[in-house]
Amino acid sequence: MKIIRYLRGRAHSYKLFQARRRLRSQYSGEPLEITRAQWQESLQDPTAFYARCCHYFDRCLPAELRQHRVYFNHCRRGFGEDAFHTQWYLLFREFRPQSFLEIGVFRGQSLSLAALVAGHFKLACEVHGISPFSTEGDSVSYYLSGVDFYADTLHNFAHFSLPPPALLRAYSTDETARALIASRRWSIIYIDGNHEYEVVRQDWEICARQVEPGGVIVLDDAGLGTNYRPPGFATGGHPGPSRLAKEIDGAQFREILQVGHNRAFQKIA
Repeated sequence: MKIIRYLRGRAHSYKLFQARRRLRSQYSGEPLEITRAQWQESLQDPTAFYARCCHYFDRCLPAELRQHRVYFNHCRRGFGEDAFHTQWYLLFREFRPQSFLEIGVFRGQSLSLAALVAGHFKLACEVHGISPFSTEGDSVSYYLSGVDFYADTLHNFAHFSLPPPALLRAYSTDETARALIASRRWSIIYIDGNHEYEVVRQDWEICARQVEPGGVIVLDDAGLGTNYRPPGFATGGHPGPSRLAKEIDGAQFREILQVGHNRAFQKIA
C-alpha cells in the first residue's frame, strides 16, 4: 500500500508540475511589469491576470522573495501559491504600509513575507499576527499534528533574519483578539483564519471598522463566484469567504485587485 501511495503521489506531483509549466508558458514574451493601472485587469479577467502574476514571480520578483516561497513550499511549511508572493509585493510597493495584521498565521509564511517585503522597500512596518497556533481546523481546513506552530513561526522568522513578530495566541473571536484589532488603525489586514461564514463575517466587520481610510483588507479563499478559473494546482476558494465577499458594501470598500482566490478591498476615504 505504501508503494501505491508513493506512486500516486509522484504521479500527482508530475501533473501539478506540468500544469504549472503550461500556465507559465502563456505569458512568454509579454510585457513583464505590472503597473497600478493594470490591476483593473485582474477584476475583468482574473484567470489571465493570475497567469501573469505567476510569470512575474518567475521573471521579476526579487530573488529573496522567490527563495522565501521555495523555503515554505518545502516540507509543506505553508500553503499558498507563487502568485500570492507577487500580490503582496505589488500591494506593499503601492501602499507602503506602516502596519500589517494577519488573522490566521499557521506557520508564518504570509506574515514573514510581509516583514520581508517591508524590509525590501525599507518600510518601518509593524507586523502582527492573531492565531490559535493549534491543529484545530474548520469544515474545509486540516492541519498537520506534531508541530508547535507558534515556535515554528518564530523559527521561520529567525531563518530569514527577521525580528520576531508581535503574535497573539487566540481565536479571532476571542475578546483579547478583538481588543487588539480595535486598539488601532491598520494599513493592511489579511483575513486568513477560520473559513466558516459566521466567523469570517465577524472578522470582516471589526476589521472594516479598524482599517484606516485608504487602507486595504485582503480576503483569502474568496474567489468562488468570480470569473476566476484556477489551474489544476490552485483553488478557487471556499464558500464562507466567497459569500462574505459578495456582501461587502461597495459604498465603503471597492475591490482593487484579485490574484487567484485572494481579493483586495480598499476602504474608501
